[in-house]
Amino acid sequence: MKMLLMSALMLTGMMLNAQRIAIVDVNEVLENLPAYIKAQDEIDVIAKAWQQEVAQEYDKIKSLYNEYQAEQVLMTAEMKNQKEEDIMNKEKEVREMQKRKFGPEGELFVKRQELVQPIQDQVFDAIKAYAEERGYDLILDKSSNTGILFTSEAYNKTADIKKRLNIQ
Repeated sequence: MKMLLMSALMLTGMMLNAQRIAIVDVNEVLENLPAYIKAQDEIDVIAKAWQQEVAQEYDKIKSLYNEYQAEQVLMTAEMKNQKEEDIMNKEKEVREMQKRKFGPEGELFVKRQELVQPIQDQVFDAIKAYAEERGYDLILDKSSNTGILFTSEAYNKTADIKKRLNIQ
């Protein structure tokens, strides 16, 4: 029984030693790729323009409300109700516009996917090719920190991936 247990432990130890593991900081790689930086800048410009557009629409709503506040003493109940309804409808339109632009499936998300996904795919393809060429069984993303409490720099292959992608 002891011999069987000892053999199993030795076999497990050999299997663990046989696995080759590397660490790559995908964020560092991406943040040094000119195409990624350009894509992020483009996304930032688009987001800022849309934020300004939304802010302008909210300013219009505020003006409508201020106008309503100033004129309400002269309005009939029906006129007040109509004006309040107009303001609420305008707020609803702006919230819908915000959702279309910035929501989880919004235009900004789609644009980010369109611009960034091909670059991410390029990085992941480089990592996969690197792993296959060098015989790595597992490559972990250091930037996600999912369950990685400590790693030796000897396993960090970020520089190799950056070199493969011709970035400094």
